[in-house]
Amino acid sequence: MHKRATQDVGNMGKQQRTAHLEPPIGKYRLAVQVAFVLICIWIGVEFHYFVRYLESGGTTTFVERPPGAEAFLPISSLMSLYYFFLTGVIHPAHPAGLFMLLGIIIVSLIFGKSFCSWICPVGLLSESLGDWSKKLFKRQFKLPKWADYPLRSLKYLLLLFFVYAIFFKMTTASLKSFLDSSYNVVADIKMYYFFADISSFALWTLVILFVLSFFIRNFWCRYLCPYGGLLGFLSLLRPFKIRRNVISCIDCARCAEVCPSSIKVDKVATVESDECTSCLSCLDVCPVPETLELKATPTRFRVPKKAVAIGVVAVYVLVCAIGWISGNWQNSVTREEYLQHFKYLDGYGHPTGTRDIDELNKRSRMTNPDSPGDNSGR
Repeated sequence: MHKRATQDVGNMGKQQRTAHLEPPIGKYRLAVQVAFVLICIWIGVEFHYFVRYLESGGTTTFVERPPGAEAFLPISSLMSLYYFFLTGVIHPAHPAGLFMLLGIIIVSLIFGKSFCSWICPVGLLSESLGDWSKKLFKRQFKLPKWADYPLRSLKYLLLLFFVYAIFFKMTTASLKSFLDSSYNVVADIKMYYFFADISSFALWTLVILFVLSFFIRNFWCRYLCPYGGLLGFLSLLRPFKIRRNVISCIDCARCAEVCPSSIKVDKVATVESDECTSCLSCLDVCPVPETLELKATPTRFRVPKKAVAIGVVAVYVLVCAIGWISGNWQNSVTREEYLQHFKYLDGYGHPTGTRDIDELNKRSRMTNPDSPGDNSGR
């Protein structure tokens, strides 16, 4: 009897879907993801020709370095952001990276970890691999709880290391010293060669991650990405959360099946998880009107799905536009300086641990004896 009643409610929900539910947002999310992938490809092509100019010693046609490449320097951007909070100064080496990071942080504080599911190209690749695997094997592979929970902590351990190294070990002087360093100036070029001249170890690491992401959906994002760990922590403060009406819910579990983060949406009244990326896939598949909704806490105001799509893109683009309009987008490094740095590229290195940071702090104090040894408020 209960089963039949449940089916009736489900069928009624499907019939009323057009009248009471918003159109699926998934196709719009895919369009946004593809658009950002194309932007990344465009940036990559421009950066390739910029490096070709440097390799030629300045004899080929000059192609200006695309500031968007700084999106792939999250650690340098985090240092720049911390340096800005301490000094009020936007460091000129990678200013675009600072504004892109600010945009991502603000988006996460408003809409949760939405950068991962709406903008990040790695997020699109990771989701797609998992979807192809499910279509091929007719099932979604998942790790058992005894393995899943410890592995999920890895990205937070990596995040804690970077937070400790930057916010607790580095002084204002050492931050400036690193940001001023030749290595930081050419960090994007070093990153380019990491992939262009990839080592066998790095290549096999990527292959293994690729295979693991094929069988275990979002393996990198779920277990290893410290960037995602940071955004997940910030997303706990988000005002917009998915709420489930436990009375009208028919327990079909379709929401949990499609969730790329493996959240048991069908078991909670409010999705509080830091793994939620606000992809809204669960809202798209729910067959019963007004059962799963995105609402602003602590109010009961319902947020339309399209508002999330528009809001995520608009906020991120707006923050980046502020950087561009204010003249803090393209860095101040001249092509002559880049050509000079390129000659010594292989000799530039970066701190690889807290011991190197201690040495950087020591050198900074010797170079700037009047600077404070510790950051204010630390």
